[in-house]
Amino acid sequence: MAVSWTRAKPGDHVLDICCGSGDLSFLLAEKVGPTGKVTGLDFAKEQLVVASERQKAKLGDCYKDMRWLQGDALGLPFADEVFDAVTVGYGLRNVADIPKALHEIYRVLKLGSSASVLDFNRPSSLFVSQLQDWMLDNVVVPAATQFGMREEYAYLKNSIAQFPTGPEQEMLAIEAGFSHAVHYELASGLMGALVLRR
Repeated sequence: MAVSWTRAKPGDHVLDICCGSGDLSFLLAEKVGPTGKVTGLDFAKEQLVVASERQKAKLGDCYKDMRWLQGDALGLPFADEVFDAVTVGYGLRNVADIPKALHEIYRVLKLGSSASVLDFNRPSSLFVSQLQDWMLDNVVVPAATQFGMREEYAYLKNSIAQFPTGPEQEMLAIEAGFSHAVHYELASGLMGALVLRR
């Protein structure tokens, strides 16, 4: 859904910010096809290595024109208005300056193009919020601990609590210059997608 909301189409040049190991990037590649181009950008070099190795194992012409760049979401290394679509998967919540990151997405998008920002959500329902906290404390973090990754997941609860709500994200996006911003709650409010149009 996050990729579809970007309205990426065959031949487009698209950007996946905070791409990690490339999950959204590969879905974008399938949308833009062999005539399109996908750029994955992440701050963590190790994740880009994983993404590159995954790309080598993929079959299909749509995966050939993909590049992986190390960079900062707060200072994207691209000219203005160069991308037909942008995605951010579970990354906006982790940047040091959300308004600046949104402004950078706006800057690199072509006029009339769209972006989709997928992340955890601060649920509006008290019940869902309590369920989310319980799942993080009793399922996610204990499971991660068994794999020696407690630190990588223990921060989630606090980061979600400090993340702007959907309406707040919409307001920040409009302030960054977007003509249209809608936040959709997904998975009963546990996740959210901010869909933007320049």
